[in-house]
This record gives sequence, structure tokens and C-alpha cells, in this order.
Amino acid sequence: MTDAAPRARFLVLHDYGMGGLWWWVWARSAREVTERLAEVEVVDDPEAVERAGAWDLEETDIDAPVLPGGLGELRARRDAQRGRPGFGALADRAVVHLRLDGLYGDDDRSVYLMEVEGDGRRLRQVELTEDGTALRSGPEDWIFNPPVVDLFDPDLPEKEIGREEFEARWRRARHDDSYL
Repeated sequence: MTDAAPRARFLVLHDYGMGGLWWWVWARSAREVTERLAEVEVVDDPEAVERAGAWDLEETDIDAPVLPGGLGELRARRDAQRGRPGFGALADRAVVHLRLDGLYGDDDRSVYLMEVEGDGRRLRQVELTEDGTALRSGPEDWIFNPPVVDLFDPDLPEKEIGREEFEARWRRARHDDSYL
């Protein structure tokens, strides 16, 4: 990418679970935004972009020496990841299967097998509980489905599992109706 490349304004969201931080970021591409800022998504839904136009969001350039509150930390986090083995190894994949431990705090002893799409959102999930129960769920079960992983994260490739392993666990798991 060259500095002479034309820039566009992107609506950027960092969803931290119970809310989110929003900015307008000028960059050369949506890919540049996600490659340079950790744990963000570029929101391209036309209705969401139109709604956000009425909000008083901070606007910045991806190359600004100082970024607005919150965004600077996400760039620093990404800068620390860049150059590590595995950085961006999963970023261009349409679907990835992962094994993740205890996603929901220190008391969570479950293992989660996830099928995620290229933007880090879950497509399907199998929760392996501490007692050996396998529970499956999908988008129809979740009220919200924000990105749960950042596919540029250099730690993720070691957590990748094969599609066959995921499918076998999915078939054996029972539907998790606790979301209903």
C-alpha cells in the first residue's frame, strides 16, 4: 500500500461485549483498518452507516500520530502483535474452526469449538462443559452475535482445529436450549 492510495472514511466499531466504541477512520481500505487496529470491525451496513452519520463520532486518520481515546490502545495492541509468528495467518479465510478455552471469565471451565466466518462472528458453536456434556448452538440461538475472535491475532493459529473434528463434535452434541 502506498501513501498516495485514495482514502475513504470507514465506520469502525470496537465491541467490548456490553457496548461498543465507534469512530470514523480514514484509511486506504477496510482491510487496512482491521490489519492496523486490533479487535475492531468495519461496519458497512448502509443503514448503520447512515444512522452513524447523525452521531457525534470522533474522526481520525489511520496514520495519525495520536488516535482518539480507545483507538490508540487498539493500534498499540496490533503493533505489538505484528511480526509475531501467526500474525494474520487466518485473516483471509472464509471459515475457520477453533478450540477456545474458558471464554467467559475465570470461572468458565468449558471448551468452545467454534466455526467462525471471516469477520470473526460465530456460525456454529459446540460447548464442551466440565462434566463432559456437549451443547451445540447457532445464530438462531443467540440474541447478539458480535465478532468473538480477531483473525489477525497471532495466537489463534495454534487454536485451529480441522473441519472434520468440528463436524464430528457438532453431530454428537445436543441442542443447547438455554438460550431460549
